[in-house]
Amino acid sequence: MTTTEELVARVNKILDDIGIDLGELFENFEPVRLAYTLTRNVSLLSDLQDELERRVGETAPSVRFMDKKNKDPHLQWIYRKKHNRALALERLRSAITAHKMALALLSANYTFKLGRKEITVDRITRENLGKVKAVEKPVKLGRLEVLPHLAYSGDVLRLLAKESIEVRETFKFIKGKLREKGTVRTKGIRIEVEYFENNRLKKARLDLPADSDIEMELRKRYGRRFRWRVLTFVKTRGVLINNHYTVDNLALAYASLDPEKGAEKLGLDIFRYYFLTSSTERETLGIFPGIKLCVDCHYSILDLPFRREENFKTGQGSMYVIRKCEMEGQLTGRRKDLSGVPNYLLGGALLYGMSDYDEKKVAEILGIDEEELREAIKKFVISGLHKVLFSESEVKKFDKFMPKSDKAKRFLDLLQG
Repeated sequence: MTTTEELVARVNKILDDIGIDLGELFENFEPVRLAYTLTRNVSLLSDLQDELERRVGETAPSVRFMDKKNKDPHLQWIYRKKHNRALALERLRSAITAHKMALALLSANYTFKLGRKEITVDRITRENLGKVKAVEKPVKLGRLEVLPHLAYSGDVLRLLAKESIEVRETFKFIKGKLREKGTVRTKGIRIEVEYFENNRLKKARLDLPADSDIEMELRKRYGRRFRWRVLTFVKTRGVLINNHYTVDNLALAYASLDPEKGAEKLGLDIFRYYFLTSSTERETLGIFPGIKLCVDCHYSILDLPFRREENFKTGQGSMYVIRKCEMEGQLTGRRKDLSGVPNYLLGGALLYGMSDYDEKKVAEILGIDEEELREAIKKFVISGLHKVLFSESEVKKFDKFMPKSDKAKRFLDLLQG
């Protein structure tokens, strides 16, 4: 049986080899072969992670062996050994995250077919490697160009040290954006009510939406004899991506891809991620491991793609995504009315309704076909859901997609009840 130090040395050697091998593989980009290689690597690295975690446990890298006051060579050796074990485990986890992100990107942008049958990336084997074909999907999620720049060896800082100063500065900028806590947004109000029921004074506590008419709401529930006071505001806060391995890999990949506009491109990709997918799809997509399923507060990285617009307002990108997430909740149980409209086109229709953009600009932002978007908006209007989700002023924007003839209008009125 190998010692822990031998296992650590083996892990580092394997990760170094993976970094070299994958670098050569990206010179001739073949999605099928890349997916097979990544899947094989994940299987190997996961086994090593399980074994290393069993031996090392959940210990953070130690810096005590660097303490100049402690000159005992035996203690220095013990701390150094512990430090190296923990670093190997961290490197392993970072590498596995990079591999899984790459596999998710490939799965989101390609359909893999064995004959006429669609298969998942884990079904690609050495035996069927030459028979599997990769077919591009019509809508892109994420950015395939970042694939060569992910830290497959897990050594983010060593890879970053090889880059220019401009890349390093962009890396720090992106990482800072992804680690910032969202600006607090009041989601609701928690109040205490005193009211009379059967000539007895009673108390109750309840939560109401922040924009609700409190007096009107309480009058409906308790009549006219009541008084109330605010106990607290229900607020939301937290980082957008709660996984530092994901943050490191994204910052390295986008900074290396484009030192000048890397942060802006990442902001646009995250924005598209929310608008082109449903909340159900986001539960299984692994493009951004650890990202929030829905956004409920403001993040400045979502503003970056829009900051050059003439009428830009701070929080614009976040507000679009927040509204999209809220509308997903309102559409629960109503999706059958739009069964012929895929989620990415529905996202385009929602962005069209909530923004000042025309359909051409929406198609450009989301990277979808303009003609397909127009057809989806027409179906959205026929379903009548635009009147449910949008205010009266916003509904007017959909008038251009309403039927023109009187006969068609009467039919639409009958259809919508």
